[in-house]
Amino acid sequence: MKARHKRLTFVGLAILGVGAASALALTALKGNISYFFSPSQVAANEAPPDHVFRLGGLVTEGSMQRQEDGLTIHFDVTDNAETVKVAYTGILPDLFSEGSGVVAKGRLGPNGIFYADEVLAKHDEEYMPPEVASTLKTAHAEGVANAATSSAEASN
Repeated sequence: MKARHKRLTFVGLAILGVGAASALALTALKGNISYFFSPSQVAANEAPPDHVFRLGGLVTEGSMQRQEDGLTIHFDVTDNAETVKVAYTGILPDLFSEGSGVVAKGRLGPNGIFYADEVLAKHDEEYMPPEVASTLKTAHAEGVANAATSSAEASN
């Protein structure tokens, strides 16, 4: 075998090895990626019904309902445009409260309820996850635009 053929064989095997490693890495990542969706996106059926994802927004005031077992809690998450019902069984973070920012990781059930496996609450008065902040700003801007359109139509 000539030196040129040896080099081509080596390059071909290297490319094949890198391709196989990339395929394995992408397959492993696909199972562990959890996308972020707002309640408006969930209501618009943009969230995958059979995949784990993160849901973020504000806990609606007066929506927390504890079950008799003491560990299961139901609450609503809103982005000030849409609301999603959430069910969680476990110990909530100390800073979890109504009106505060929250990110829940879990799956959307066939009944439209989000079943959370993990709930994260903001860690101080100023912090809000970037995804939640941008979603709330977008929902607020759409609400202001809708209000302006409604008042303009009413004045005509």
